[in-house]
Amino acid sequence: MSVDNTPEQLLARQLSQLQALDALLQSEKDIIIKHSPDALNEVTAKKNELLMAIQTLDSHIGQNRQFLQDKRDGKFSEELKEIASVLESCQTQNQLNGQIIQQSQLTVERMKTSLLESHSKTSLTYDSKGKKSGGLSSLGLKA
Repeated sequence: MSVDNTPEQLLARQLSQLQALDALLQSEKDIIIKHSPDALNEVTAKKNELLMAIQTLDSHIGQNRQFLQDKRDGKFSEELKEIASVLESCQTQNQLNGQIIQQSQLTVERMKTSLLESHSKTSLTYDSKGKKSGGLSSLGLKA
C-alpha cells in the first residue's frame, strides 16, 4: 500500500472491501443452505483473504496521521457512518450464517441418531459425551 494515499482514498477502499465482504457473506449463506461443501471451502478461503486485507487496511488507516487529525476535526462523519452501517450488516449476516450452520448441525445429529436407532436398538450405545453411537454388537463383540 503506498504511503501517499489520502484519507479519502483509504476510507473509500475500506468501504469497498466491507461491501465485498457483505456480498461474500450473502453468497456464503446461499452456499450453506444448498449444502455445497466444496463451494463453502472456496468462499471461506476468499472470506479469510478479504478479512486479512480489511484488517491490514484498518491498521493502516488507524496509523494515518492525516486521517486522525481530520477525524478529530469532524471530517468524514458521513463516510464513517456508511462504513459502520456496512460493518453492522456484515456482523448481522455472519451471525445469521452461524445460526444456519448450528441448525444444520442439529439436523444432522438428529438424523444420525434416528439412523442409529433404526439400525438396531440392541447395538445402540452412548459415547463419553452422552451422545448416541452405534455399538459393536453387530461385530459380535461385547464391551
